[in-house]
Amino acid sequence: MMEQKARVIGQDSPDWVLVEVEMQSACNHCDNSDNCGTGSVAKAFSAKLQQFAVPADRRYEVGDLLKLGLPESVVLKSAALVYLLPLFGLLSGGLLGQVIGGQLGLDANALAMAGGLTGGFVCWWLGKRQARSLEAQAQPIILSYLGKQVTGQGA
Repeated sequence: MMEQKARVIGQDSPDWVLVEVEMQSACNHCDNSDNCGTGSVAKAFSAKLQQFAVPADRRYEVGDLLKLGLPESVVLKSAALVYLLPLFGLLSGGLLGQVIGGQLGLDANALAMAGGLTGGFVCWWLGKRQARSLEAQAQPIILSYLGKQVTGQGA
């Protein structure tokens, strides 16, 4: 289960709560982040906030912190669809173009490149579309209540 901290920003209905999650990159989590060029670029850009509703079994107040969970299988399936499927399309399209070019006496290398690009693009598009529908069906759940958000105001 992948976990992420979220802040409550509103109550959508008695059974749903609106939360805001700060999206973080993998940078700034290793010991070399100060000396890494990628880490420097990541620090230059502000963190992105994503807002969505999650099912709630009780009422929460604005500012409450929650721990949300999402099954890792959803992320792994989406990554496989977006990365591995286009690679398969590239290789199979290139092989098909090579075979067809050899059979017809045409330039097999040119047909292999065209087939690889076409297969890679088609499979990338299909994978991206399928990954979106898979992620739309995945619903984060509230794992625990973390308490109120601490602010720097007051004394």
